[in-house]
Amino acid sequence: MTLQVEFTWLVGLFFTFLGACVGMGKVLLMLQQRHQDDLHRQLKEELSAISTARAKDSGELQRIERDWLTWKADLPLQYVRREDYVRNQTVIEAKLDALAGQNARITGMLGGNQ
Repeated sequence: MTLQVEFTWLVGLFFTFLGACVGMGKVLLMLQQRHQDDLHRQLKEELSAISTARAKDSGELQRIERDWLTWKADLPLQYVRREDYVRNQTVIEAKLDALAGQNARITGMLGGNQ
C-alpha cells in the first residue's frame, strides 16, 4: 500500500499546523497578559490601601507624639520628688518646733508674772 501525497497538500498541512500553533500561542499569551493585568490591578489596589492606612497611622502617630510631649511638659508641675517632699516637710517641722519653743517661752513668761 502506497500513500501518495502531493507537495502542495503537504505544504498546506504544515501551514495549517503552524497556524494552529501560532493561534494557541496567541491565546496562551492573551491569558497570561490578562492574568498579569489582574495581578497588577490587585497590587495597585493593595498599595493604595496601604498608602491610605499609612497616612491615617501617620496622623495617629503625630497625635500620640503631641500628647506624649504635652504630658512630658506637664509632668514636672504635677510630680513631687521624694527628696523635695522630705526637704519641705523638714522645713515645716522646723518652723513648727520654733513656734512651739516661742509658745513655751511666752507661756513661761506669762506664767511667771502671775
